[in-house]
Amino acid sequence: TPFSREASSAFHATRAARPHRAQSETPYEGGIFKLKIDFPADYPFKPPKLQFITKIYHCNVNSNGSICLDILQSQWSPALTIGKVLLSICSLLTDPNPDDPLVPEIAKLYKENRKKHDENALDYTKKYASS
Repeated sequence: TPFSREASSAFHATRAARPHRAQSETPYEGGIFKLKIDFPADYPFKPPKLQFITKIYHCNVNSNGSICLDILQSQWSPALTIGKVLLSICSLLTDPNPDDPLVPEIAKLYKENRKKHDENALDYTKKYASS
């Protein structure tokens, strides 16, 4: 199964996310992105820790797979389900937040040369996230 119990009585899971947007394509569309999800022992009072396992070219995801998303930090609420968190990550793929980047160089390219940014992101998707 994709779930396992860690020694700290926290849960660990690996899931795959597939972003989609009905009306327009993104450079991530069609890719399968694996995420590592660690649930702390005091979940849901503390947020889960999510990390991309699949390499991705994104201004809000660094080379270690760490994700810059407010609901995983200061805006966490115990009322948030893991499904809502995964939907938020899929939304981040379709609508990056270059004003709060983990990778400033990618955010700069996103703002200044969207075509080149999307080409780079599509190259990563084809290379690392193809089925």
